[in-house]
Amino acid sequence: QVQLVESGGGLVQAGGSLRVSCAASGLAFSNYAMAWFRQGPGKEREFVAGIRWNVGWTNYADSVKGRFTISRDNAKNTVYLQMNSLTPEDTAVYYCAAQQYGSGTSNERAYNQWGQGTQVTVSS
Repeated sequence: QVQLVESGGGLVQAGGSLRVSCAASGLAFSNYAMAWFRQGPGKEREFVAGIRWNVGWTNYADSVKGRFTISRDNAKNTVYLQMNSLTPEDTAVYYCAAQQYGSGTSNERAYNQWGQGTQVTVSS
């Protein structure tokens, strides 16, 4: 059974940093593209960042470019999202998602495995 478990969310002040993690089990992690999506209060879920299953190619939403970094550790079956210079607009539930042999696309429909999410709240 595939499981994606996010952790590391919490409350941070504007301008601060936070790293969220997603631990995967039940799948051949190195064969999967991984991505982060988020859903803010009253908003639809949106793409944040993705990383390809091989060669480590990454993809970012314009709103987070230069502030967020996605990375993966295949030995630990874990994908990370380092978030710097956070603003209240980054407040959301952050979800990780997986797609076998994927590119890290921003297309939400491409992902068939999802975690339960972790809350990130940025105070002003």
